[in-house]
Amino acid sequence: MAVVGLGVGAAHADGFRRLPDDYEIVVAADPDASRVEFVQSFTDAAAASSLDEVLARDDLDVVSLATPPFLHLDQVRAVLRAGAHVICEKPLVGSLAQVDELAGIEAETGRWVMPIFQYRYGRGLQKLLHLIDAGVTGRCHTVSVDVSWRRRPEYYEVAWRGKHATELGGILLSHCVHALDMVTLAVGQPVRAFARTTTRVNDVETEDCASVSLELADGGFATMSATLGSPAEISRHRFCFERLSAESNTAAYENHREPWMFTADSDDDQAAIDEALATFEPGPELYKGQFAQLAEAVRAGKRPPVTLADARSSLELLTALYWSADQGVDVALPIEDAHDFYGGWQP
Repeated sequence: MAVVGLGVGAAHADGFRRLPDDYEIVVAADPDASRVEFVQSFTDAAAASSLDEVLARDDLDVVSLATPPFLHLDQVRAVLRAGAHVICEKPLVGSLAQVDELAGIEAETGRWVMPIFQYRYGRGLQKLLHLIDAGVTGRCHTVSVDVSWRRRPEYYEVAWRGKHATELGGILLSHCVHALDMVTLAVGQPVRAFARTTTRVNDVETEDCASVSLELADGGFATMSATLGSPAEISRHRFCFERLSAESNTAAYENHREPWMFTADSDDDQAAIDEALATFEPGPELYKGQFAQLAEAVRAGKRPPVTLADARSSLELLTALYWSADQGVDVALPIEDAHDFYGGWQP
């Protein structure tokens, strides 16, 4: 396999090398030679400076892309048509039309695309999902999410950040996508969405503050407050179910991991929680967790654990939120192909 883009991609490479029976990194590519050398310090990968160099090889089954967002569409197309499978960082692409195009190329080539959603594999979140699957939570009444991070001007010195054409979106797309995915993974895709966005913290094109309100399919609600201007950086998820409340830790970039606090509504509910958690089997987390699940799926002849359909659901919610913020209206989901933002929300 190959890893292309060695900023975040270095973490991909580390995840793969921790699964030596399943993956062999044969080439690592980045225009920055120092990044390549860093990955070579813990792998046996050959060096390359571009995706074109990588695709000239004939020994690749999978290419993992961790390149800037505006490159993803063309690069995923190229890898699929070169005959390799694709793992791709978020955001996969910048519109529902583009993810639907990739689904067509997937079908045409017989190769698959696995979007990265590594937060799904945090053990705190996994415990909540285990309790939901065990049927001990009851209906969800409300979910509240805080994404309070700090991004200073130097963050935007990276040329592609903060611009509609290259980052494709701001705090909703680039910083909150995993927080929103944690919500929908647990309680399902919402049926209505409302959002307000603004740019208050830095002099950039993209939004850096947002307020989100979601209506869940069974009538419950989810809300999110997000900013890139918080001196104290935290992330928090709090779920209120009929039979228990679940609250994450507040570590800004690791709140999907333990500890999570589960508070029962009664002694009987506590007994049900304890019984369910006694059967919880923790697996590897983050990138290693997703890559381990992928290897298991491939061995079993199944689809990847995260698919284009998952990316599409995420992009559909984001499309609704960007349309709501643009128009100042409540938006019903699903989003139809005729929608004005089906082809993207970028100006």
